[in-house]
Amino acid sequence: MGDENTGHVGPPLVGAIVKLADVSDMGYNSCDGRGEILVKGPIVFQGYYKMPELTTETLDKDGWLHTGDIGYWSQEGTLRLIDRKKNIFKLSQGEYIAPEKIENILINSQYVQQIFIHGDGFKSMLIAIVVPDLDFIQSLGHRFHLEQPLKEWTENQLNSQPLPMNQLKELIINDLKRVGQTADLKSFELPKNIYIRKMPFTIEEGLLTPTLKSKIKLHQQKKRYATPTTNH
Repeated sequence: MGDENTGHVGPPLVGAIVKLADVSDMGYNSCDGRGEILVKGPIVFQGYYKMPELTTETLDKDGWLHTGDIGYWSQEGTLRLIDRKKNIFKLSQGEYIAPEKIENILINSQYVQQIFIHGDGFKSMLIAIVVPDLDFIQSLGHRFHLEQPLKEWTENQLNSQPLPMNQLKELIINDLKRVGQTADLKSFELPKNIYIRKMPFTIEEGLLTPTLKSKIKLHQQKKRYATPTTNH
C-alpha cells in the first residue's frame, strides 16, 4: 500500500542523494533536522545553457544542487517543505529584512509592474527600484500637467527632482505605503524612496533569474544602480 499521508514530497527518488544544509541566518540547523535541501546524483542537471554564473550559484563544486527550499525529515522518512531560503539582510538599526516577502506584497500596487527592494547595514531605511505601469499612470493625466506622454520621458527625467516628477514619485510611494500597511508590513519594511526604471527587468540583462522570473538578481541590481538619495 502506498503512503496516503499528505503534506510531504515523499522519500528521495532512486539515484538521488539528499541532505540538509545549515541556514544560520534563518535559524535552521541541519543538526536539528532542518535546513536547505541539497540534491546530488545522476538525476541532477549539469548546468544552465550558456549561463555559467547562474550554474555556479545553483550547483556547488561538489555537485550539490542548492534548491533554496527549507525542509525536514519526518519520522516516516519523507521530506517536508517548511520555508524558502531568502535573501535576508539587516538595516543599521538591527532590523532584519526579507526583501522577497516585501516585493511579493508591494507588487500589488496598481502603479507597479516590477519592484526590487534594496537596503544594507549602513542605512536605516529601504529604497525600491520600481518599473511603473506608465500607461495606467498616464490615464491619470488630470493629476499631472504633462507636455508629453510619460513613455517619451527619459529615465533621468522620470527621476528628476523638479515637479511634476516628484508628484509621480509621491503617487507611487504613497500607494506602496497603502498596500504595505494593508498587508501589515512594519514601518521599517516600507521603502522611503524609489528609483523609477523605465524598461522592465529582463533575463537577458541578468536582472531576472530563468527559474524565478519575478526574483531580481540582487548582486546585478546593486552593481547597476546607486542608492537614490532619500528625502522622505
